[in-house]
Amino acid sequence: MKMSTSAAVLSLLALAKTNCHAWSTAPISATTTTAFKTSRRFVSPSSIAYASSSASSSRLILRSATVEQSSSSTTSNYADPSRYLLDHPNNNVPPHIAALVGKGLHLKPNHPIGIIRSKIQQYFASLPHNYAVYDAEDPIVTTTQCFDDLRIPPEHPGRSPSDTYYITDTTLLRTHTSAHQSEHLRSGKSDAFLCAGDVYRRDEIDSSHYPAFHQLEGVRLFPQEEMVGAHGLTGEEWTSSPECQVIASHLKETLEGLMDHLFGETEKRWSEDYFPFTTPSYELEIKYEGEWLEVLGCGVIHEEVLSMSDRADRRGWAFGLGLERLAMILFEIPDIRLFWTEDDRFTSQFSEGKITKFVSYSKYPPVYKDIAFWIPETFVENDFFELARGIAGDIVEKMELIDEFTNPKKGKTSKCYRITYRSMDRSLTNEEIDVLQEELRARVEDLGVEVR
Repeated sequence: MKMSTSAAVLSLLALAKTNCHAWSTAPISATTTTAFKTSRRFVSPSSIAYASSSASSSRLILRSATVEQSSSSTTSNYADPSRYLLDHPNNNVPPHIAALVGKGLHLKPNHPIGIIRSKIQQYFASLPHNYAVYDAEDPIVTTTQCFDDLRIPPEHPGRSPSDTYYITDTTLLRTHTSAHQSEHLRSGKSDAFLCAGDVYRRDEIDSSHYPAFHQLEGVRLFPQEEMVGAHGLTGEEWTSSPECQVIASHLKETLEGLMDHLFGETEKRWSEDYFPFTTPSYELEIKYEGEWLEVLGCGVIHEEVLSMSDRADRRGWAFGLGLERLAMILFEIPDIRLFWTEDDRFTSQFSEGKITKFVSYSKYPPVYKDIAFWIPETFVENDFFELARGIAGDIVEKMELIDEFTNPKKGKTSKCYRITYRSMDRSLTNEEIDVLQEELRARVEDLGVEVR
C-alpha cells in the first residue's frame, strides 16, 4: 500500500472534485456490523459533558466551566441489517451496504476517523461559545429531513435511486449529516452544535471513493440582539447587509482556526460556491505539500432553511466536511478501503490523540478483467458500480472506463470498463476472479445492457 505524500495528495484532489449536494464532500468507505458506544473520548481545554438527548441520539455538551462527564446511550441497534433490508418496492439497499451500518468508526478513539473527529471537537471546545455535539444519530432519515428541509428540489440528481439508498419511498440512509440540521434547529436546545456520523451514497469505485463515509457538520446561530438590523431582510437585501457580512467573517475566522489546529499554520484561500441551504456559500482550500486542496464547504444559513426549522427569527452559519478526506491527508492513507479493515497491521498503527503517518504493509498483486457492452439510454454508471460491489465486495479496487464509441449505423454506444480486483489481505487467483467476473457479465444484463 505504499504511496508517496504527493501521490496521496493527488488522490485527495481527485476526491475533492466529486460533485454532490452536501458541502462538496465526497463518498467514502465501510464493512461488517458491530455495536458501538459513545464514551468519554478526549480531553480539551474546555470541560466536557455528555447527556442523553433522546433514545436514538447521544448529545455531548462542550463546556467552558466545570467538568461534568457521564457515559451516553449506546447505538447498537443501528447495527441490525434488517432495519434497512425491508420488503418495499422502492428499497434499493443491498446487503453489503446494510452490513456497514453501525461500525461507528468516528467513535473509536484509536481509529484515524475517530482521532480526526476528536481533534475537531477539541478545537470547538476551546472556543468561548458552547457547542452541543451529536455523534450517534439514527442513520435512517426522511426525505423531508435529508432534502426538503434543505431546499434540495425533487429533480435534484442527489435524490435519484442511482445516488441514494432508499429504505421506503419516504425514508433513506442519510446522504449527509445536514439531514439532522433542521431537527436540532427546531428543538431550540442549543444555538450551536456539531453533528458527526456515517453517511451513504452510491458513487464510482477507486482509491478515494466508497459508498459509506463520515461527515461532521457545524451550526451556530447568533444572538438576536446582534442581528437587529437584519430584521425582515431577505434575498439580496440580507446577503448585502452588514449583519450577513459579520456572520460570514466569523465563519471564515472560525474555520481558518480549525485548519491551523489540524494542519499547523498553512496558506488558505476562499472561493464562492453554491449550496441550496446556504447563501452566500464558500469553499475553503488549504495549500498542502505544494497543492491546493479543498477541505470543506460552508456558508450563511439560508433564511428559508431557518424558517422551515421554526427559527425565522435567527441568523447563523453552517459548515460541513468529510472526515476521511482529512484523515487521508494527515495520516497519508492511500486507499479509502483501509479505514474499514480490521487487519491488525493497520489498526495497531494508531493511538488516541496522535497523528502518525501510515506505514504500508504488503500490497498483493492485482487481477485485471475487462467487460464491454452496448448501453441503453437509461444506463447509469453508479448502478453498474453498485452491482459490482454487491458481487465482489471490497476486492473491487477500481473500475475505469477505458473505451467508448458509438456505432453510427446502429446508433448504439458501447462502453468498455477495466476492473481492478485486489485484496488487502491475500493474493487472489485468476480462477476465483473469473467466477466473479462471469456473475457480473450475467447480472449486468439486468441493467438493460447487451454484453459484447
